[in-house]
Amino acid sequence: MAPAPGSDRPSETDRFVAANRSYAETFRDGGMDARPVRKVAVVACMDARLDLFAALGLELGDAHIIRNAGGVVTDDTIRSLTISQRALGTRTVVLIHHTGCGLLGLTEDFRHELEHEVGQRPQWAVEAFTDLDGDVRQSMQRVRTSPFLPHRDQVRGFVFDVHTGLLREIR
Repeated sequence: MAPAPGSDRPSETDRFVAANRSYAETFRDGGMDARPVRKVAVVACMDARLDLFAALGLELGDAHIIRNAGGVVTDDTIRSLTISQRALGTRTVVLIHHTGCGLLGLTEDFRHELEHEVGQRPQWAVEAFTDLDGDVRQSMQRVRTSPFLPHRDQVRGFVFDVHTGLLREIR
């Protein structure tokens, strides 16, 4: 493995490439379809503490997993859900936010600070929130009211507790 620039140690990306080579040695194409077996799409935060496959009892091929900062339903999330439903057959949407999220308490000042630093305002909203349960409800409402999604009746939202591993449903 090549060392990271300016270092004697391999970069994390180099470690990923090495791990992939090991993975590929025993990889066998199981002939899976791109359509999720369980016909479900999960929208969740990108937080590294969330092992969604283990927490939800998922196997490879079971569900589409759509992740972003906060697990917030943004226009891009609706884009992914629309493709998931209309082109790949999903019917259920599960939203998962979590305790201790980095977006809790962050403000739109973050965008202003970026604009000041780089001289250009980001085109995207931070989508920060102070009310975790309220943001889950807002995300559920965005899914339920999107005209692009044909399947809006099976939408449920949860908060994952990063200390206990338990889901708490938001209604």
